[in-house]
Amino acid sequence: MSFFDGYNVATAGMSAQRTRINIVSSNIANAQTTHTTDGGPYKKQNVVFEEVLLDSMRDEKKNPNQDSIDPLSLRGVGVKEIIDSKDKPILKYEPEHPDANQDGYVAYPNINPVIEMVDLMEAMRSYEANVASFKTQKDMDTKTLDIIKS
Repeated sequence: MSFFDGYNVATAGMSAQRTRINIVSSNIANAQTTHTTDGGPYKKQNVVFEEVLLDSMRDEKKNPNQDSIDPLSLRGVGVKEIIDSKDKPILKYEPEHPDANQDGYVAYPNINPVIEMVDLMEAMRSYEANVASFKTQKDMDTKTLDIIKS
């Protein structure tokens, strides 16, 4: 175990949650967007996380067979992909709207702002938990160095 492993885990979590915060914020900002460059309403996006071995480069050199990785080895989290939601748009009857179809219906993104706000709060709390973990690691290291110095 390296001196910086605790920091690496916390920063990996902060980075992943920052991406999630940005995506959820984009969903909230575009909840009423009826026309995008693709021609349809905005599509809600979701972040998919994956477990990441932080020292994967070093382990691949030692063991090219990924099945032999120690299950207790240090891991973090990363963003696997950002996917578009498969939800169908919500149709609202607004015949005067510039994006209305021939029947007078406008396609709005299927985004519930309340659910998005809850997701945003959860991502922010997870980010804050990673910051607290980072600070705790720093405090432990500082106290350890103080003890060694004495």
